[in-house]
Amino acid sequence: MSTLFKDRRPVEDEWVMVDGEQPIPTGVKVIVPLARYLEDPEAIKGPVGVLVEAGESLDGLRGHGGGLDLIALDFPSYADGRAFSKVRLLYEEWGFEGDIRAVGDVRIDQVLFMERCGFTSLLVSHQPTVDSLTAGHDPGIGHFYQPAAGAEVAASVPNRPWLRHRAG
Repeated sequence: MSTLFKDRRPVEDEWVMVDGEQPIPTGVKVIVPLARYLEDPEAIKGPVGVLVEAGESLDGLRGHGGGLDLIALDFPSYADGRAFSKVRLLYEEWGFEGDIRAVGDVRIDQVLFMERCGFTSLLVSHQPTVDSLTAGHDPGIGHFYQPAAGAEVAASVPNRPWLRHRAG
């Protein structure tokens, strides 16, 4: 069982994950595997998202991003960070404005970095992480030495104009 988090709060997941060749339900928001979407993007009606597995390239999505409402990037293991690079490409270079979701083996110590890279939602199945986020535990540090996506402000520290901290 997985729990969806936005802004570190649990929310209801309105999206249905469609596996492999399973029939695509109508009248609901669906997430389909990247390869299935690229076979025939026009065949899927209504709000659509794609699941990009860790080893898959985003290149096939170039030019399709405007037709997508959600892109889910897979973390098959907490030690596999390929999705961090992909989210930066989607956010910074492609200007994707939809929901960018982290799915798979999402752990509490990665949450802050996922937010800083541009993930807008996290589908968490690791129960200790679900418990920590639900309880409102802050999973990270408050000051940063490099800019990132999201709300950060200058820390106003003399001789350190690059220093940032989380807004709010």
